[in-house]
Amino acid sequence: MNYKFWQRKKDTPKKKKTKTREWVDAIVFAVVAATIIRVFFIEAYTIPSGSMERSLLIGDFLFVSKVNYGARIPMTPVAFPFAHHTMPLTTSTKAYWDGVQWKYHRLPGLSKIKRNDVVVFNFPEGDTVAVENQEDSYYNLVRNLGREQVRSTFTIVDRPVDKRENFIKRCIAIPGDVISMSNGVAAVNSKPEPLKNTGMMPYRITFKSTEFNINMLTDIGLETGTMQQAGDANSYIANASPEMAEKLKALDFVASVELSPDPVGPEPGGVFPHDPKRAWNRDNFGPIKVPSKGWTVNIDSTTMPLYYRAIRTYEGNKVEQVNGVWYINDKPATTYTFKMDYYWMMGDNRHNSADSRYWGFVPEDHIVGKALFVWMSWDSAASFLHKIRWSRLFMGIH
Repeated sequence: MNYKFWQRKKDTPKKKKTKTREWVDAIVFAVVAATIIRVFFIEAYTIPSGSMERSLLIGDFLFVSKVNYGARIPMTPVAFPFAHHTMPLTTSTKAYWDGVQWKYHRLPGLSKIKRNDVVVFNFPEGDTVAVENQEDSYYNLVRNLGREQVRSTFTIVDRPVDKRENFIKRCIAIPGDVISMSNGVAAVNSKPEPLKNTGMMPYRITFKSTEFNINMLTDIGLETGTMQQAGDANSYIANASPEMAEKLKALDFVASVELSPDPVGPEPGGVFPHDPKRAWNRDNFGPIKVPSKGWTVNIDSTTMPLYYRAIRTYEGNKVEQVNGVWYINDKPATTYTFKMDYYWMMGDNRHNSADSRYWGFVPEDHIVGKALFVWMSWDSAASFLHKIRWSRLFMGIH
């Protein structure tokens, strides 16, 4: 009797895999390997809007590192491979099952988020079905109809955090910083942070006469088709970078070039924190302190409009006010200590970006990764031979 029946006989011929089995094994291995790479190392993204121009252009394809800030463990682990929140070729069929939700955890990273890093993160305010994937459309509706009417009219889908739309912006302020903005110039900890040459703001361009060389404006990079007349026949408002503004000033037919921010006063539809007592707009707001893990804030009528959403929604507390007294988890509260770090994100194309100026802080559990470089850039509006922007291939993102 063979008492080692569990051991395979050496002379037993190995069963040969069928072609079908070989293909199945190869596909399963490829899917698992690619998923691990996407979740824990690096993932490809595309730029759908102009909110980061001129740093990133519509049609840029880029790689985002999960290693730099530490890979986030999937919070919705049961999901269809290579799909974000909807199944391929559909617009509403979910590509995940939210019956299983894991708490937020992140692996150790190479560094923390630094000021001016270009960061990919999940949209912190939820998604509006009517304007899905069009970040600026939602806020145009807010300006025209008012925030409350938009949110009561359209269906809001509260997806799991890691299944919300991916946004890409520049980190302007990190945890503990004080951010403000005056006449279109941001200041961090009272130090002005002028827009980089890759960013865009409206400028008032005054020409010496009504006749000027429009081709020279186009050569500088100005989108002349979007220029708007401003007051008199010689003046126009155009979106430009600081570098473009300096080139404009050097033209002999240009009289002056001046930054043209929104004047001080409330913006239609409101900006963060949507507090009627604060007459802020996208070019004039603050100061606001960005919460950091372990920071304790005094709770009162001044601070709660700024930190209410972070305390209630992002940190999962029950928050209510009864007879002028704030309660957190049914206990009277005069202070609150934050459990997470937060960030202030803004687009480089300042007047064409829905960002922290409208929805406030980005919590650390929404962070996806750091944008590294552009591996392909496709200009859909160009002619056939010029659709690939060759100069942008493998360009680092700064």
